[in-house]
Amino acid sequence: MRYSIIIPCYRSSKTIRKVVEMTMQELERLGKKEYEFVLVDDCSPDGGATMAALMGLVRDYPCVRAVELAKNAGQHNAVMAGLNHARGDAFIAMDDDMQTHPSQLQYLLAEFEKGCYDIVYGYYPEKKHTKFRNFGSFVNSMTVRILLKKPKDLKTSSFWIIKRFVRDYAVQYKSAYTHLQGLFLRTTRNICSVPIKHFEREVGTSNYTFKRLLKLWSNILGFSIVPLQLATRLGYFFSASGIIGAVVVILLKIIRPATYIGWPSMMVCICFFSGINLLFMGLTGEYVGRIFLGMCRNPQFVVRSIYQMDPQRGICIQETEEEFKALEKKEPADGDNKTGKGDV
Repeated sequence: MRYSIIIPCYRSSKTIRKVVEMTMQELERLGKKEYEFVLVDDCSPDGGATMAALMGLVRDYPCVRAVELAKNAGQHNAVMAGLNHARGDAFIAMDDDMQTHPSQLQYLLAEFEKGCYDIVYGYYPEKKHTKFRNFGSFVNSMTVRILLKKPKDLKTSSFWIIKRFVRDYAVQYKSAYTHLQGLFLRTTRNICSVPIKHFEREVGTSNYTFKRLLKLWSNILGFSIVPLQLATRLGYFFSASGIIGAVVVILLKIIRPATYIGWPSMMVCICFFSGINLLFMGLTGEYVGRIFLGMCRNPQFVVRSIYQMDPQRGICIQETEEEFKALEKKEPADGDNKTGKGDV
């Protein structure tokens, strides 16, 4: 079995070599001889430092392929880019900051190779994130459980292994609003999770701001209509409450004509229900907007170039997306050389 290790890279020039080399050592220790690395540079704003580090790895190791994105696509879309450009039989996702530590790979592989599960997640009993990040993870987990019907005992992270058929189904999804848990949960329910150790981030801080976390969380909307169903149910509830309230007010006025009907309470009700209406109009608009962007074929990611070693010529070559796909469909004949845009 050939393993494809996919690592989205963002400002990771100081850590990515260590991640790749330690993962190689761990795979060799576990007796895994066939593997490849697909490193996706998510348009890191570091003056090309991350891409330079990836190019160094491509030159040093024939099993490394670097995919350079033309614009920032986000972690989940970068992983999708890696899945699209990987050639293995099983696919492993890791982070670039040493928090998904290569030493923990043995526990995921041990469970995966039993053959009982299509997806194996690693989860952290103790996380090294900030309190804010942990709270955000808790909210996200609860939301996924409600909206996507995730099993209560399933715990997830960005460290996982999937079978090839799961990858083949996942890459059929072309919307820009990717949520990997949603894709996996609608592919199979034959999933398990194993406890692993969470390590401290070696360099810098997390690139996830509140805005980015919120944007990622909102991608769940593309995999569930529960929010729309909730809007309908709340509409029924508030409509019924309004009718009951109106009957109560009329009865009180008949029984006690001196009952004062206050203007402030009326304004509070108007503001509250107007807010509810605007909230769910916005929610509906979000769904419609995403349908529109999907029809406009807003891309998940845009690949500028793909870099890999040519084993026959011993040099690093640069390919376009079209050239890579053409080579995927037709392997070169004996004695032929792979061609690209140019030698690097």
